[in-house]
Amino acid sequence: MFKLTVAELSAALLAKKVSSVELTRAFHDRISKYKDLNAYITVDPERSLAQAKTADTRIAKGAGGPLTGIPIAQKDIFCADGWRTTCGSKILSNFIAPYDATVIEKFNASGAVLLGKTNMDEFAMGSSNETSFYGPVKNPWDLTAVPGGSSGGSAAACAARLAPAATGTDTGGSIRQPAALTNLTGLKPSYGRVSRYGMIAFASSLDQGGPMARTAEDAALLLNVMAGFDPRDSTSVEAPVPDYTKALDHDIEGLRIGLPREYFGAGLSPEVAGVVEAAIAAYRKLGAQVVEVSLPNSSLAIPCYYVLAPAEASSNLSRFDGVRYGYRAPEYGDLLDMYCKTRAQGFGAEVKRRIMIGTYALSAGYYDAYYLKAQKLRRLISEDFKQAFESCDVIMGPTSPTTAFKLGEKSDDPVAMYLSDIYTISVNLAGLPGMSIPAGFAADGLPVGLQLIGQYFDEARLLNVAHKYQQATDWHKRMPKGFE
Repeated sequence: MFKLTVAELSAALLAKKVSSVELTRAFHDRISKYKDLNAYITVDPERSLAQAKTADTRIAKGAGGPLTGIPIAQKDIFCADGWRTTCGSKILSNFIAPYDATVIEKFNASGAVLLGKTNMDEFAMGSSNETSFYGPVKNPWDLTAVPGGSSGGSAAACAARLAPAATGTDTGGSIRQPAALTNLTGLKPSYGRVSRYGMIAFASSLDQGGPMARTAEDAALLLNVMAGFDPRDSTSVEAPVPDYTKALDHDIEGLRIGLPREYFGAGLSPEVAGVVEAAIAAYRKLGAQVVEVSLPNSSLAIPCYYVLAPAEASSNLSRFDGVRYGYRAPEYGDLLDMYCKTRAQGFGAEVKRRIMIGTYALSAGYYDAYYLKAQKLRRLISEDFKQAFESCDVIMGPTSPTTAFKLGEKSDDPVAMYLSDIYTISVNLAGLPGMSIPAGFAADGLPVGLQLIGQYFDEARLLNVAHKYQQATDWHKRMPKGFE
């Protein structure tokens, strides 16, 4: 059963060919079998099975929906009532969430089963899932390689079939980049489409939750549950939410695909470029048209992001001081000493680095020179996309400049690590929806992702475009060896 997609499992559950209890138990058995992947931080089989029993009762009464009884892995950044919620950090290692995030609430209402909380880069800061206090996650396609980050635990869990689907969050590419490196479909919705209430904040103007699954159809099923206005989130957009499964089979004849010339230059691996070009050729066969577009300010996305995101992080993470919840230094002199020692001992190196960068950028005398200028660059990047979409419907290109790199390869070079997100960050800065889908494999046998970028709240089109490609190819069906 673990090889089936969410849509296939849903049909089997509703037809009573399998029970949610059987399904949940089977996935927990696989989690135990492949625990060396380090994909999960917390599992609670007893709690998961209780939810599964409730789901089976609901199905027996004929009240089941598309996700009723489906086990879903949740990134450990979403608060879930009664579950340890660590954000991959020592400073929250003993934090038991007293409430549900809106995303968790929505999955609970749908009848889905919370399978476990997945590993992640500490406070979502990273591109490799190596900054987690709980250790790095391994890529199922190559156990010596990274799965991408920060949603690497969710990616590894789905790729190794330790979960049918999972949630992730994307601040600068943290859904799309790990999806690309592990042969998954990952969708970062438009900013404001999915509530951030109960999602522990990294950079509030950039963070967005979204689904990670094997197919566009599965991603659509998850997004149907996740999307929607939430009055508890001041950045949530009050706009109608379509049924994302309805548009999946729409014809894409005449679709205008924009290829940004800036995405195919220096820094892109020739092998990745070849796979992406082959995917574009497949779209041509499906009736799409290809036009060249320009995003002239895309080269400024990384320096812009690494001013804005750390600035917001320095503010958001100031709440973790050892007073109200989480880790507290065991020995200290006075209150200030407790603050200093708690944060020094509780945060990892990457989090400290970004807090210091952000605090510096917001300090007196530097705010105008750095933070304000970065905000102006952000507007220019957004305007580039607006202009590009005047001549195309969807923008396509590589998700990541390379395939998965080795564990430890970039740990001592933060700038090289940051460049892993060179094609994804600008989408967050603009607040647009972005998606990565499996597009093939490089000569080293590792997966390559194709990135799709849409206009605001045009997730339905992205899912449709991805689905039509997946009907014509089988890259998304490939499994890593050793996990069959």
